[in-house]
Amino acid sequence: MSRLKLGVIGMSEGNGHPYSWSAIFNGYDPQFMKDCPFPVIPAYLSKQQFPEDSLGHLAEVTHVWCPDKATATHIAAASRISYVVDGLQEMVGKVDAVLLARDDAATHYEYALPFLKAGIPVFIDKPLAIKIREAERIWAAQQRPNQVFSCSSLRYAKELLLTENEKESIGEIKMVEGSVMKKWETYAIHILEPLLSQLPKRGKLIDVKSINVSAKQVLVQWENVTGYFKTTGNIPSPLEIKFFGEKGNITKTFSDSFNAFKNSLAAFIEVIQQPEKNIAKEETLELVTILEKGLA
Repeated sequence: MSRLKLGVIGMSEGNGHPYSWSAIFNGYDPQFMKDCPFPVIPAYLSKQQFPEDSLGHLAEVTHVWCPDKATATHIAAASRISYVVDGLQEMVGKVDAVLLARDDAATHYEYALPFLKAGIPVFIDKPLAIKIREAERIWAAQQRPNQVFSCSSLRYAKELLLTENEKESIGEIKMVEGSVMKKWETYAIHILEPLLSQLPKRGKLIDVKSINVSAKQVLVQWENVTGYFKTTGNIPSPLEIKFFGEKGNITKTFSDSFNAFKNSLAAFIEVIQQPEKNIAKEETLELVTILEKGLA
């Protein structure tokens, strides 16, 4: 199969994914990337070998749009994107798929709609939505099943995944915890999704309770597992998830943004080619339910 052509949509406050995701496919120009407003991005990109570590063999980001054209122009220069467009509709018919690289969920339906109506696959940045009705509205706009792909890239962070030996050592999981900085509505998904994806025996979701103190804390009860999750705002906190089993416990700490993003983008390309590989809608719906109830 020939390389896919991708469009990228950005940016939202505090989210540099249009720069990093595009660079993972296209490589980058250090002269312009050094002025990326998120210094961590050029820092981790500089540790990679391009094109060897890129996904350029799978696809190229060819078009970019942002509400602010100057921002789009800088992303294009930094991440070697050929075309800056004035409107979303200009991408339709020019790209094979779209990266909606904004984490402000309230805009997802509006920005995804032109592409969903045209039958174009869309990777919608985490979280897909923070209300069930919004998630359902996005799915209802699909022209075919599995047209929408959405996740936290940390679902694919290898350092957060339990090995078979670790699963054996801690035994059946009974409790999980997760903590992350920033806001619940944009960052809680980073701790919820890598945990949820590793709890196939959790059973049905029973209850979600929000505790409103200085840090947002949420208690989640499944049939077989209890979860405790917190977002700490501006208070420094490592992104950690913890598993407590019948025989022991283990803490996993996130450390590798580049490979988490790269793995999730590769998963999106695989879903385009093999739609049955998509994340189960029921699982995403469960995550949105926890996010929504956690905001209460």
